Amino acid sequence: MGTEIDVFISNYTLVDPEIYQLWVEGHTASEAVSILNQRGLGQLTGAPLELIASDVLDHYRTYSLLEKLLSNPNKLQEQLAFQIEPQTRKLLIEKYYDFDDSVVRELIGKKLSSKHRKDLDEVSEKTGVPLKSCRRQFDNVKRIYKMVEDMPGPVVQNIQNLFYLPEYIAKKYACIVFLACIRFETKRKLNHITFSCWKRCTEAIMDNWTNKLAGVDNFDTEHDKDFFSELREIKILLEKEKEHKHLVCVLLRAKLLQKCYLDLDANFKNYNRAILLPTTNMHRPRDVKNMFVELTSLSDSLKQANWTVPELEVFLNAYTQCGCEIDIIRDSAALKILWEKYMKVITECLLAMY
Repeated sequence: MGTEIDVFISNYTLVDPEIYQLWVEGHTASEAVSILNQRGLGQLTGAPLELIASDVLDHYRTYSLLEKLLSNPNKLQEQLAFQIEPQTRKLLIEKYYDFDDSVVRELIGKKLSSKHRKDLDEVSEKTGVPLKSCRRQFDNVKRIYKMVEDMPGPVVQNIQNLFYLPEYIAKKYACIVFLACIRFETKRKLNHITFSCWKRCTEAIMDNWTNKLAGVDNFDTEHDKDFFSELREIKILLEKEKEHKHLVCVLLRAKLLQKCYLDLDANFKNYNRAILLPTTNMHRPRDVKNMFVELTSLSDSLKQANWTVPELEVFLNAYTQCGCEIDIIRDSAALKILWEKYMKVITECLLAMY
């Protein structure tokens, strides 16, 4: 009598998170072997260096084959060549699309062209990140930007849907897309601003100053033109400077250290105008682009006066609150909304940049 045997053959793809991370970071296979050896992998497993090198090479070959699919995560979801568990797919995509803040900060404000891709060796040298990793990050930023720049709807959600990314990574890319769409000045006098600062500022703007109304034709990578047009009405507060200063000083006399209070009393006019003057011109796109240059000038003045971040926050909150108490704002619900929306972003940006 014959014997029946069921046979199952699988090409299940194994992904070692540690080796994959080294590959993503742009290390060569030999560098990865050296790093793993320094971490004591041989001692921990008892495996000779030759076996570790063979295993690393095998993994690197697999990841190189997967890279074409990673450039289009939708294909990775649908392909049949590699048997990959959902959790492993998630790991592959997240790590491949994650980036170094220092590298992306160098890319912000530059055109995502082949010319700048050729100059990435300078970025690599400046940041200490391997050139291969810099190229991966450049290509990912360019790919996502091209896919979502003209797509209606919430940019974070669009990125998540197209690239299967978690929200925290999608939000980082949304910041880059927004800066590229609005074309803020990011270099002149602003090279010291970190990516995390840009992210905090752009999220505040996207939440308060963009077209986030319901509807598929709205974009949160476009400024709310009606808001900026109406914002000119806020300049009326320039004429209420004495009243505004009195209210702020009364409120802060007991809350600020004497040195800050005296500086505020002496320089309120300068600080007030630095905060309010942008409202007169922000209906013009070119003036919006220079907003951060103007805020940096104000920030530098406050730093020279030795203000701390908590003191600055106390001042900005009091400045906003007292603005609402001035009759022209207090008696108009529309102006109050405009004022609070404007100051919410200005406050967040100044605190982030400080």
